[in-house]
Amino acid sequence: MGSEAVAKAFADIRAALAVLNAEVDGCGSEPFSAADPLAGLADGSLDILAAAAAVEAGVAGLKARAAMKYADTAHALAPPGMPVQAQEMAVAAEIGCVLALGPRAASAFLSVSHALTTTLPLTLAALHAGTISWQHARVMADEAATLDAAGAAALEAHFLDPDTPRPAGAATIGEMPAHRFKHKARTWRERHHPESIGKRHAKGVADRRVDYRPDQDGMAWLSACLPADQAMAGWNRLNALSRAAQGPTEPRTLTQLSADHFAQAILTSGTSATFHADNSAGNGEEASDSDGAGLLSPGIRAQVLVTVPVFSLMGLTEEPAVLDGFGPIPASMARDLVANGADSFYRVLVDPRDGAPLEIGRSSYRVTKAMRNWLRMRDGQCPFPGCSNPSLDNEADHLLAWHHGGTTGISNLGHPCPKHHKLRHTSGWTPTPATKNQPPGWTSPTGRHYKSEHQDWEPPHWPESALSAMPAQPGGHADYLYIPRSPGEENLHRVLYGSS
Repeated sequence: MGSEAVAKAFADIRAALAVLNAEVDGCGSEPFSAADPLAGLADGSLDILAAAAAVEAGVAGLKARAAMKYADTAHALAPPGMPVQAQEMAVAAEIGCVLALGPRAASAFLSVSHALTTTLPLTLAALHAGTISWQHARVMADEAATLDAAGAAALEAHFLDPDTPRPAGAATIGEMPAHRFKHKARTWRERHHPESIGKRHAKGVADRRVDYRPDQDGMAWLSACLPADQAMAGWNRLNALSRAAQGPTEPRTLTQLSADHFAQAILTSGTSATFHADNSAGNGEEASDSDGAGLLSPGIRAQVLVTVPVFSLMGLTEEPAVLDGFGPIPASMARDLVANGADSFYRVLVDPRDGAPLEIGRSSYRVTKAMRNWLRMRDGQCPFPGCSNPSLDNEADHLLAWHHGGTTGISNLGHPCPKHHKLRHTSGWTPTPATKNQPPGWTSPTGRHYKSEHQDWEPPHWPESALSAMPAQPGGHADYLYIPRSPGEENLHRVLYGSS
């Protein structure tokens, strides 16, 4: 009966798909809304889309279990003495042929399936329930791959255990795109990996490289794997140069300008301000400007916001710092940025009990540079669901308009990118209230509410020597707000200006 039951189940699924396709075409037995058929069809299509995504995730979980069940039975049926590697190759080849996957893709699929069915039970359960997608499950498997069993269990419990405390207004991992979840999972892994980030970073530096990959239409990709501070500073510098070059007489887009500045930096001495990839000669020649400032102009500097826990800055702990737009970096890298006088290092006051930035506000309309940096800390990127834009182009936006009584404080400010700022003011999309630590969510024109992605603040590490030296405060650790002379500020002064 097994084969017959399987065949009937899939026949029922195909029949259900036919019904759903008819509903999408507006040919169902009755409209979604008799009062307003068009609006009802629009709303119903979104319902079908959401439910289809959940079913798709459940099917992905079924595929993972079926693949591993086949692998287990194939190993059991293998002839005595058959090498294990040969068995694995045979299994991957069979799975690849069934799913029309290449050898590498089939092996990757089996690797994720093995992790889900052996060491990541919460992830597999969430996949079956349709609360996460296969892409989210792949991220979890990838980030857990270098952790031991206890670390992998802690990783998925942090994101998937319902008993793990999390803000009520925060989006779950299934409510954000997989690439955004990957950033959060990587951040957690960097903070909790049993091997220090400093040691792992040293290994990564040894693997730094430049990659070249051909693409279509006479184009190619040229990318580099660099230490995070160099890569982030270079990226922000390219953006700053490109924004500075924009103007009414500049026909190139921001993306084109960034590419041209990058090409100029690696193909020339960097002394020319003008480099067009599409110049008339077609040979990559450059045109010099009158002052010769160009790409290496000292007037344009990279901006990198780095947040360093005070005890890590003092060398009392090796707790990772956070590089804006990237994530955790080794404490040694952050100390180097501060010691060498990085002009973009901002002293940020954080709550030592939970690591979150403290509230600030103003009674006037103008948003200061310091407040904009605080918004970057709070939100991490544009708070619109799924947007990853961490650019300095993001704009401060009063959630409750100033002329309607809104204040200029962190709790009444959003930090959307220009595209989503425009969306807010030209469509029915509206942000929901924010707090000092939580960015606003969004409500769509259909009335659906989408939660925001929240930063994963964690309490700083307090060394025992620091705890014993701090004056006691009711309810827990001393708060830097009430310490007349911050040890972090004292150490920062010593690092930058000497012991005087």
